[in-house]
Amino acid sequence: AQTLSLAEGLDGDLMGRYSQLARDCGVWLSLGGFHERGQDWPTTQRIYNCHALLDPTGRLVAAYRKTHLCDVELEGRVSMKESSFTNPGTEILPPIPTPAGKLGLSICYDLRFPEISLALRRAGAEVLTFPSAFTVPTGSAHWEVLLRARAIESQCYVVAAAQSGRNHEGRTSYGHALVVDPWGAVVAQCREGPGLCYAEIDLPYLHRLRREMPVLAHRRHDLYGAVGLGAAP
Repeated sequence: AQTLSLAEGLDGDLMGRYSQLARDCGVWLSLGGFHERGQDWPTTQRIYNCHALLDPTGRLVAAYRKTHLCDVELEGRVSMKESSFTNPGTEILPPIPTPAGKLGLSICYDLRFPEISLALRRAGAEVLTFPSAFTVPTGSAHWEVLLRARAIESQCYVVAAAQSGRNHEGRTSYGHALVVDPWGAVVAQCREGPGLCYAEIDLPYLHRLRREMPVLAHRRHDLYGAVGLGAAP
């Protein structure tokens, strides 16, 4: 109920403040997951978990709605049912050209599904983004290894902002925001709590790795099919 009451449209005050921040600082902003009241809010009373991308003029360049909703029951540790108040997104967005490279947008639980990362790579992505709020039990076990796996198999940089700290009495987020290079090395990482880290995105290095180990060209689509961008009916 609190999440629903705080949610706004992408034309609301909160996104307007981030838009002004992008203009003031002259930077791109990747924001997620933003709890969005979509156009269907009056009829569904459900939100979207949205990844918004703003350019340095403050313009909304892209808005990806999370396609995989987190419904998880780990006995005595984690209980989440995102689908009870959230609509699933219906499409994977093509990568967006930015000064840092072509950016593929995902959110949190999407990380567990390699198909979306591979689809973005096939569409030209060079950097995959996963703004997240992993729980402590799942984060301590899976966070870094999943991010490194997505980087290695897609040969992309992976940038993963992460919520950190106590959300409420029943939930604490793992944090540990990090950046992984296309070889799978962690090149920047935050500690627990609020923090900021910097990483260089070396696109010539990325393309050299892809030439030296052309795994995308070696995939056997004749045996196990191909993944690509698409939209649900």
